[in-house]
Amino acid sequence: MSTTTEAKLEELVNLMRERASREDGQQRAFDALYEELKQYKEDFIFQAEKPFLLDLLLFYDSLSWFHQSLQRREMSPDVVNDSFQYLLDEFLELLYRRDVVPAENNDRFDRKLHKAVRVMPAPTPGDDWKVESVLKRGFLRNEKVLRAEEVSVYRHNPDGGAKQD
Repeated sequence: MSTTTEAKLEELVNLMRERASREDGQQRAFDALYEELKQYKEDFIFQAEKPFLLDLLLFYDSLSWFHQSLQRREMSPDVVNDSFQYLLDEFLELLYRRDVVPAENNDRFDRKLHKAVRVMPAPTPGDDWKVESVLKRGFLRNEKVLRAEEVSVYRHNPDGGAKQD
């Protein structure tokens, strides 16, 4: 082999080593950046969830207090009722802080807000599509239905039975 060919071959080998070294460095840099991004993502999710989780823990503390009071039989039925209502109000406040509010009462069936899970015969034609009772309360977030209210609805059937639609 001639000296120029050997020199060129040596030059190619050196270029390939440099390139491999650069690629290893790039891979290590990419791995480090990926790990850093993963940490930022995990921390972001933790920080976003933390206020909600702390609110849930406060609610858990209230439930624990209520449970212990029931076990020790420290409360009269009236106090139990008031305490339970306090827990419900506290839970609604927790939802309110997340822009979740109960749906307003509506005595007429609205497909956008309600889900009919039971149909009752309407006593009069005027009661057709009237909400007989609320079985599960509905909730909205930013004026969008988060959970439709589950209701029992009246349906009028001139033949005497409940109308099925």
